[in-house]
Formats: sequence, structure tokens, C-alpha cells
Amino acid sequence: MATEPGTVTDPSGLAGVPGPWYPAQVPGTAAGAIRAADGVAASRAVQTDAVDWWFVTEVSGGGPDPWRLEFDGLASHAEVWAGDDLVLSSESMFVPASADVDSRPGTVTLAIRFPSLDAALRRRRPRGRWRSSLVSAQGLRWVRTSLLGRAPVFGGVPAPVGPWRPVRLHDRTAPVLSDRHVVTSVEDGTGVLDLTVRVHGSAGPPPVVRLGDVTGEATVVEAGPGAQDVRARLRIPDVRLWWPHTHGAPVTYPLSIAFGEHVVDLGAVGFRTVSAARGDGGFRLAVNGVDVYCRGAVWIPVDPIGLGGRSQTRETLERVVEAGLNMVRVPGTMLYEDAAFWDDCAELGVLVWQDAMLSTFDPPDDEPFLDLLTAEIEAVLRPLSGNPALAVFSGGSETEQQPTMLGLPAPHIAAVHDVIPAVVARIAPGVVPVSSSPSAAPGGDALATHVGMGVAHYFGIGGYRQPPSDVRQAGVRFAAECLAFSIPPSDVTIETEFGSLAAAGHHPRWKAAVPRDNGASWDFEDVRDHYVRTLFGEEPSTVRWSDPERYLALGRAAVCEAFAAALGYWRRPDSGCDGALVLALRDLEPGAGWGLLDSDGRPKAPWFVLRRLAQPVAVLLGEDGMDGLRIDAVNDSARTVAGELRVQVHTRTGAPAFEVTEPVTVAAHTARRWSLDTVLGRFTDATHVHRFGPRGYESVTVTLSTDDGVVAESVHLFGGPARALERTVGLTAVARETAPGNWVVDVATDGAAQYVHLELGGFEPADSWFHLPPGGTRIVPVRRTGAAEAVTGQVRALNSVSVAAVVRAST
Repeated sequence: MATEPGTVTDPSGLAGVPGPWYPAQVPGTAAGAIRAADGVAASRAVQTDAVDWWFVTEVSGGGPDPWRLEFDGLASHAEVWAGDDLVLSSESMFVPASADVDSRPGTVTLAIRFPSLDAALRRRRPRGRWRSSLVSAQGLRWVRTSLLGRAPVFGGVPAPVGPWRPVRLHDRTAPVLSDRHVVTSVEDGTGVLDLTVRVHGSAGPPPVVRLGDVTGEATVVEAGPGAQDVRARLRIPDVRLWWPHTHGAPVTYPLSIAFGEHVVDLGAVGFRTVSAARGDGGFRLAVNGVDVYCRGAVWIPVDPIGLGGRSQTRETLERVVEAGLNMVRVPGTMLYEDAAFWDDCAELGVLVWQDAMLSTFDPPDDEPFLDLLTAEIEAVLRPLSGNPALAVFSGGSETEQQPTMLGLPAPHIAAVHDVIPAVVARIAPGVVPVSSSPSAAPGGDALATHVGMGVAHYFGIGGYRQPPSDVRQAGVRFAAECLAFSIPPSDVTIETEFGSLAAAGHHPRWKAAVPRDNGASWDFEDVRDHYVRTLFGEEPSTVRWSDPERYLALGRAAVCEAFAAALGYWRRPDSGCDGALVLALRDLEPGAGWGLLDSDGRPKAPWFVLRRLAQPVAVLLGEDGMDGLRIDAVNDSARTVAGELRVQVHTRTGAPAFEVTEPVTVAAHTARRWSLDTVLGRFTDATHVHRFGPRGYESVTVTLSTDDGVVAESVHLFGGPARALERTVGLTAVARETAPGNWVVDVATDGAAQYVHLELGGFEPADSWFHLPPGGTRIVPVRRTGAAEAVTGQVRALNSVSVAAVVRAST
């Protein structure tokens, strides 16, 4: 229930408040309760920070006292009553809280009050050394809470308020554990695990720790009244190492501790080493001594309203793996993810870059704030210790960049430069520390805003409207954020959410979901339109006026071109770039947000471009000026790829010009490269850089195959993205069932087809937004997402007016 700020300060005052009361799910939020009762629109519109919120329930307990009441997270300030007794107060969304409560007969009323954050921010506090450009309420620098729903750029979602993490009530019949700390290491092929955990209540006989198939007896040390520290060291000979899924198998071992018959699961742990090479001004991660090109995206909560979505989290991470991505970054503007997220990342082989929840503010340097921050980082890292997915821990998002962009000398920030690194070194010694993202390389004179050194946030292609060629000049070494575009979802989604494609580009509800920097006179749809104009030579406002469908298709294709130019170049082994994380993985609300996936988790156009470029084994094609077309075959996997490289070139008339096949071997964790002319054995000027007469070639297709079939394929269309819109290119699309319930769509074309995309009813394609050469074909697997029994829909190409209806194969 909501009450006006300060009008009800203890549970006794609730009797005179008429309500309404909302049934609440815990873990959950006030907005989540409103969504369940009144719908999504109401939950997105509620101003959760404007009022006080009360969560009330009846609980009963049994067994010996005192009972232990535990809260894993209360957002943001909170007071907790058991009956008439105030048992605890919490000042941080991110620090767990607990209290011992005497047992009581029958049931007891548990009440939690979350005071209005807006009211708290009216209290004047000392100003920081700079102002944050992300939000207007500068007092938020004092509050340990999320900027989700509080920064305009993350609009469309409510601020999180409520018991957003689990609540537990323990009696003394079984030991209660806290302060879990695990350190894993590898010594000459042997995995070594050191465990320390605090037990509240008697540990009884010596506990037994189990790690996989290995067991060991623990030692018990008194740690104060009613508490004991349990310690153990276990070794696994010939330990199997954990790898990111792109480079090997993500092996984990279950860890548990037994107190007699009572067994407590301590999660899965893994053995691996992670290091960062920074000596040359870059940032290159190595796992188990092997350099890893990190590709992925900035993680966004899958349920920004209720902060739940367990199944959606798993599905999203499975998409990450299927797309060949191996890293997600949890940014300092959002919130820490739960244990299930981390278990999934470890199991699936996804590296995680974790920011502290600090952003563009000047973090206070007074002792109470720093003590609270220390407790927060400890609370985050202790449960994660031993989890092999955690690779990097950063002091925040744009924390050092903000003063730099305001023209201030680089300040010393105690939270970022002292407190957080010390906690990381003490609790997570196997994790790479970074002061903040972005940040300059240590020991140099570069600024946090410079993209060619250290860790960068690169928006040259994107918000700063540089041409795609800027990727070669910028010299980015590691992009922890990049390529933020307002990406339209599918036409079907737009029609469902907004009623018509005509809403795109101007309707107020559509515009409300388009990202915009705080105070800027432009938004990221303006950025996308700029690239439509410069890449395709069409005026987007004119196209939108008469043909909204083509306007959206051109916008999606423009973003695909930007992604292909940047990510295709960065993936080259000699690009100097060792990682690229796109902003962002998923949209917070329906519309044209930054997300590669829409707010329901469905892929948007550039997702497919990223997916083709990010696979563990990939073929990359790019024009290299006077040297013509370059071919790279990259093999990140742990196995050697031995097969053949097939190169096909077509003329502008569609006729085959060259076809060459040669044996090729690409060893594990390596790459090979060729020029097109070297493979063909002659000069062709296929890219038309010498301009000896009219351009003669239309496309090149490079396929890497083994005995198991095609491993990777790439198609490059010569002549640039601006192509004539033809009446037809001869597209056809045939759906066939390869096994009961398994479908594919066979796509074929007569002429060169640019950005072929599949729009299907009740099915989702595994690939889309690809090019086809003259006479080209592609078999596209599809998966069922609805109730449709057979595949229907359309296939389009950007350079074709005609549309191919999907027909069912004759039996």
C-alpha cells in the first residue's frame, strides 16, 4: 500500500488508511504488485519514489529462538517491524540485512516501510565536485540505489521499490550460514579450493565439504557468541578447466557442506585463470593463458518492473550463447543480478564484466558512505567467489569519464581508486580489477574520453555520427560500450504495440521509447536517420512520409551496416581491438530502444549480423583499400578446423566469374587470412578501387567447410550499400518440415539480394538480414514461437520491390 510521505511512520497507523492494498509477490517490487493488479501500463506510469510504501504480512515460526530474519535486498531505504518492534533499518538497496527476533506464540505481523525517496532527496547534502549529466537529482549520489527508472535515458520503467530479493525466517533447528568465501586456483594441473563460511548456531560434529567427487573434513574456529567459522581446503588432481563457451567447455564442480544429515548447497565453482594484458595501452583478457576476443552486450534486466523474470533470464543467456557471444557487462546504472543469473553464466560459459553500482556522480568520500559501499561490494563478491564467470570487476560506469568531459583535472576518487580495488583484491583475487568504464590505460597520460587507449566507450559510429570508416582510424582497444542505435523492432511487433507502422518516427508514444541523452536536442532516432541518409542516399523523412515500411527497413539496414563495419573489423586478429560490448542487449520497454533484442526478448535486425560475426568459427570479409578484399578465417574453438575454403565471385550480370576451392587448416585458437586475388591467383580489382573502367563484379561468397558440412559462410556485395531498388530480384521462399515439428525455409534468388529478411508468423528464423549472391540459396532453420502448425509469412530484400510469400514444399 502507498501512503503520503511521512503520514504513517509505524504499523499502528495503517489501520486508519483506506488503501488500496495490493497483493504482493516477494521477491518483488511495488510496481510489480501494481502490474499484477492493474496491468503493465499502470505499473509503468506509477511514480514509486513519490510516496511511502508498506509491505505487510503475517508469519509464523516454530522451533527454538532466537529466530533469524534475513533480507537479501530492500530497495532502497527501509524500516522493518516484527509486531510493534522496530527490528532493523536499511540504508542500501544492495546490502543484505538481518535481525534476531524472539519467538512469539502464534503469528506475528511483519511490516516493512519504504520511505519516499523523493522526500529524502529534499534534504540538502554537500554537493559533489561535479554534476552528473545523467540525472537532475544530484542528491542521488548519496543514496545506494539503482538509477533504473530514475535517469531519463532509462525512462518508461518505474523506479524499483520493495523487497526485491528473497526474505527468510530461520529458527535454530539447523545451522544458518553467512559470509561464504571461496578461492579457487590451479597449481600444476591440480585444482585447489579454499573455503571459509560462518555458521550461526552450533556446527555440531566436524562438517564435511564435498567438491565434485572429492570430500574433506573441515576445521571449526570460534568466531564470537553463537558463531563459528568453518574452513576447508580441497584438491582435485587433473582438474578440468572452465572456459568461455567460445573457447572450450565451461566445466564446473558442485560444492556443498554437510552438518551431519543437514546438507547445504554452496553453488557451483570452476577452476580457471583470468588475466589482462595492459602494458601496451590496451586491454586484452586471457583465460587459462589463451587470449580471448570478448564480444557481447551490456546486460539489461529482463523484468525491469518486478525485477523477476527467472525463465526470461535463462532464455536470454541461452540466446547469448547461441549467437556466439561470450561476455555480458552488468553496468553501474542498473542493479546486481541474482544467484540464478550467475549460476547460468557459469554453466553456459558466459564471462561477466561487473560494474559496481556507481555512475556519473562524484561518490562521497565520507566514512559512513565508504563503509556502506565496502559492505555492498563484499556482499556482492562473497556469494560469487569461486564462480568462474566473473572475469572483471569495475568501479562504475562513466565515473571517471564524467569529470573529464566537464573539463576537470582527473580527480582522485576514494570509492573507485581505493575502496573497491581493495575489496576485490581481498575477496576475489582471481578477478581483473578496472577502475571504471571507460578508463585510461594505467600509467599513461590519455584521458578517460580517449578511445584509442585503455577501456573505451566508443560511439564514434553512432551518437557522434562518424562514418563507418572511423572504426579503422579510432584505434579502439576494448569497447566496454559501443554502437548505441535506436533499433526498430519487427513490423509485427510495431503493429501489435503501436497499432500501425505509421506511428514510427513521430508518434508521441513511439518517441517516448526512443533513447535520448539527458538535455540533448536530438535523440538516437535522429542518429539512425543520419546513417540512412549518408549510406543509402535517401532522405528518411521523405521516405517515412509515404512509405513507413521502407523507412523502417532502411533504418534497420543502416544499423546493420554500422554493426558489420565495426564488429567485422574489430574481430580481425590484427585490428588491435580485443573486445566489443554493444549497448545494449535488450530493450526496457516496447519500441525502438538500444536493445539487440526487443523488450520481449525477440531478435532485432542487427542481432543477426552480430550473430554471424561472433561465432567461434567465422569467415570475415572486408575491403582493404588498394589491397582489395581481405578474407579472414577465425577459429576460437578448442578444435582444429580442417577442410576446404571455397571462393565464388559473380559478375554484375549474375554470371559466375571465378570459383576456387583449396584445402585449409585453421588450428585451435588461431586465425588465417588471405587476399581475394591471392586465392584466385590473379589481379581482379573486384572491389573497383583502381577504377579501370566500370565495376565488373557483383559479389563474393566464401565458404569454410569440413566433412561435417558448412562451418562458416560470408557474402560480400561490391559497390557499397546504396543499391538501385529493382522491381524484383527473383526471391523465392519454400518451407519444409525436415522432421516432425522441425522446419526450415529455403530462400533462393536470381539476382543479388541485399539484406534478405524473413517475416514469419508464429516462427522465428535462426538467420535473417543477410545478403545472397546472384543465384544464391540459403537454408534457414526456424523455431516455433506460437501456435502455428506450419510456416507462413514473407521474405523481402532491401533492393527489391517484390515480396516472396513463403510457400509450403510439395510432398
